[in-house]
Amino acid sequence: MNRFRARTRSEAKLHSSPDRVWKVLIDPELLPVLTPYLKSIEVDGDHWTWHLARIPVLSATISPTFTEVMTFEEPTHIGFAHDPARTDERTGVEGSYELTPDGSGTAVAIDLEIWCDLPLPRMSRIGVETVMHGVIAVMGRRFSANMLRHLKE
Repeated sequence: MNRFRARTRSEAKLHSSPDRVWKVLIDPELLPVLTPYLKSIEVDGDHWTWHLARIPVLSATISPTFTEVMTFEEPTHIGFAHDPARTDERTGVEGSYELTPDGSGTAVAIDLEIWCDLPLPRMSRIGVETVMHGVIAVMGRRFSANMLRHLKE
């Protein structure tokens, strides 16, 4: 088993207030509607279990499910940390969303690293991580467009 990683960082200025953006980012029923590959989120207090659709990665197909310990500092910070008790899970996310009031809108900064343990050789790292970056980019672009449409921006 080898660990593969992909990181995404981005910033955007939205016209919506921090409260409106916050409500979207903490809604476990709305997030799967707005995010491709995300099938559902189960919430148990600060533990959120994320269920993704099947994703082809070179010679493997994965259907990641991972449990994150979420931290919420309304309305400025959402943190993600993989639940250390879930040693059975082969995927996790570490990082955050930062929301900052910006005039009448909101500046949003995202910094997330996704990791996945796969039964693939270390020499496949470039190919696997390239696919991971591609999937994350598609998810980010579509989520962003869907969120803007939802916020009517």
